[in-house]
Amino acid sequence: MKAEGLGRGETLLTGGARFERSPGLLARLFAPGFHKVLDRIDAGLESGSITGHLPDGTTRLLGGRNPGFAAEVMIRDWRALMRLATNGSIGWYQAWEAGEWDSPDPVPIFALFMANGDALGDTGRARGPFRWAARLAHWMNRNTHEGAARNIHAHYDLGNDFYAAWLDPTMSYSSAIWADGDDLEAAQRRKWAKLAERLGEPETLLEIGCGWGGLSDRFARGGAQVTGISLSDEQLDWARRRHDPAIDFRRQDYRDVTGQYDAIVSVEMVEAVGREYWPGFFDCIARCLKPGGRAAIQFIAMKDSLFDAYAASADFIQAYVFPGGLLIRTREFEQLARERGLTWQDCSSFGVDYAETLKVWRERFDAAAAEGRLPVEFDARFRRLWRYYLMYCEGGFRGGGIDVHQVTLVKEG
Repeated sequence: MKAEGLGRGETLLTGGARFERSPGLLARLFAPGFHKVLDRIDAGLESGSITGHLPDGTTRLLGGRNPGFAAEVMIRDWRALMRLATNGSIGWYQAWEAGEWDSPDPVPIFALFMANGDALGDTGRARGPFRWAARLAHWMNRNTHEGAARNIHAHYDLGNDFYAAWLDPTMSYSSAIWADGDDLEAAQRRKWAKLAERLGEPETLLEIGCGWGGLSDRFARGGAQVTGISLSDEQLDWARRRHDPAIDFRRQDYRDVTGQYDAIVSVEMVEAVGREYWPGFFDCIARCLKPGGRAAIQFIAMKDSLFDAYAASADFIQAYVFPGGLLIRTREFEQLARERGLTWQDCSSFGVDYAETLKVWRERFDAAAAEGRLPVEFDARFRRLWRYYLMYCEGGFRGGGIDVHQVTLVKEG
């Protein structure tokens, strides 16, 4: 399933272009107000600081009143602040790609904005017509049956050789759980073990969003009869060739699954569903679990106090990396589960582990790029996009605005 006329990675780049807005004329009109943008950021930094080197040759300290993340930013063009003020995180990425700002380490910048998200409010978020346009573009990526297949293809069908160059041998593309002395593979297998502890020893198991099949294979080797579903042709091809042939790997939407299972596992798939389809996700779990059956779900959530503003527009990730995606609001998720007779048990959090996972992925990605192990079809712009994405997400987890959880759901008997 390849997009006609587009090279590998171009689907994300061209899709993100729908969110682009030129700041040229507005930047000239807005020039006297650039320091007001900096004033708003300064006022909203309750912790941490930014040392900003400005285009006029001056340096300004923002925040610095309480301990926290310390960031350094070189603003090379005032238009960077215009993009940030009008188009939020989408504009901030576009400014970075245009060379309008840089930093020795962007991760603390993203962490700082997340850590101060409540105080900053709409500072750094798209506003006015920019917000409406981003929201419309995101709505066009909604996860109907056809849209979900298209969105999954855009991200996960970039190619198995691309992901294999920087993921660990398990091909796990989700947060690991770390312990002292772990390498990435050991930390990923520890995550699997934590999920398995929640499910016991089921005879039959459904994995919703099976990825490259490693977790399904782990349960199959433990004696379970496993069905794994995905909408990614590339992932399914890998899974079928590399893992236990007894596993039933299917190209199937979760909304179309029938039959009942002792257990269900789903790892960071539900972020691709979209809010209007969350009820259908829980309908699937309630429908497909046997009475007394258990589900283990790993999901990424946005801090509740930030969720409404986040969901009201679209951010960099939704524009350029995961079309159609939306992080979870935990209390809303829990309510949907309970309404369907699924008890919510033992919800754990490990956001710092995700930050470390992203850091290691970036190190491995950089090494693969330096050693020429990335597929040659991915140009320099795409590689910059991907590196920015890994840094952006790491900062989000370090700043505490987003978190990752595991929860057990039990179907009432």
